[in-house]
Amino acid sequence: MPLAVLSTWSFGPVANTPAWDILSRGGTALDAVIAGACAVDNDPTINSVGIGGLPDASGRVSLDGCVMENPDRAGAVACLRRFANPCAVARRVMERTIHIMLVGEDADRFAEQQGFVPVGEKGLLTDYARAEWEQWRSNPRHLDRDKYRGWIPPLNVEEAARSGPQQSHDTVSVLALDSHNRLAGACSTSGMAFKVPGRVGDSPIIGHGLYVDQEAGAAAATGNGELIMGTCGSFLAVELMREGATPIEAVTTVLTRITKRFALSPDHQVAMIAMAKPPSPGQNWGGWASASIRPGFRHTITDSTGTRVEDSHQVLQSPPHTGSGPG
Repeated sequence: MPLAVLSTWSFGPVANTPAWDILSRGGTALDAVIAGACAVDNDPTINSVGIGGLPDASGRVSLDGCVMENPDRAGAVACLRRFANPCAVARRVMERTIHIMLVGEDADRFAEQQGFVPVGEKGLLTDYARAEWEQWRSNPRHLDRDKYRGWIPPLNVEEAARSGPQQSHDTVSVLALDSHNRLAGACSTSGMAFKVPGRVGDSPIIGHGLYVDQEAGAAAATGNGELIMGTCGSFLAVELMREGATPIEAVTTVLTRITKRFALSPDHQVAMIAMAKPPSPGQNWGGWASASIRPGFRHTITDSTGTRVEDSHQVLQSPPHTGSGPG
């Protein structure tokens, strides 16, 4: 039986290490993906997920996340402000309520009732993130904008054309296949830096940032959430696999749909990962794949051969030409 953990971005080894440890000891895919997402949440050096995430325009950090095993096994939280691990809280929503999604102060209250420990007096906002927000608030032009290319809105068209999405990194999405022949997925983010307070992107929304169906496969997305939401991206990828598409065919088709249905700015980026449905006894597994609209995205895969950080399998568009380097 194949075992695999697939996650988004080059910080994926932070997620894949604890996830693989669980899978290799016979643990469940659900336990694995939550452990992986929480590991990224808890790393303060990763400033786009969990503790260390950059705040919204009001200076507050809010976290979104979801988990899923099947259409009838899903949970999500959004605008969590006092707890660092939204995917772990989302699992409690899935397992201990009749609902799928809780939001805002009530999601925080639910987490507290479930025994989760709130973060300290400083909350989710680290000193580093506060300093970056204060710099942005005082004068967005003085922020080191190259560091956040593709993740914060460009000041103008010229900046968008110059920067592109190459440095973009935000959501951590984790997919896993376990020895029990089950898939699971988790998706966690602190969202777009300096976003309008209350904004929720694709990450915690079932069928947008994540979708899993044991009969069809699993898919997750990262990048500009509004583009993903406009196409129900992860659901669409899984439905394409249900109809017979391979993982690479499914994610490429979804990204192509986005490029045709949206007027993309040069800094827009969307990437997707997907896993085929679990194999039946005696059948070969259909594998996994990743794709992105533009260069810059990397996935992390862990299987019996080890952990590898790799460029996406398929890139739809070349970066804007800047007069130097590869076009």
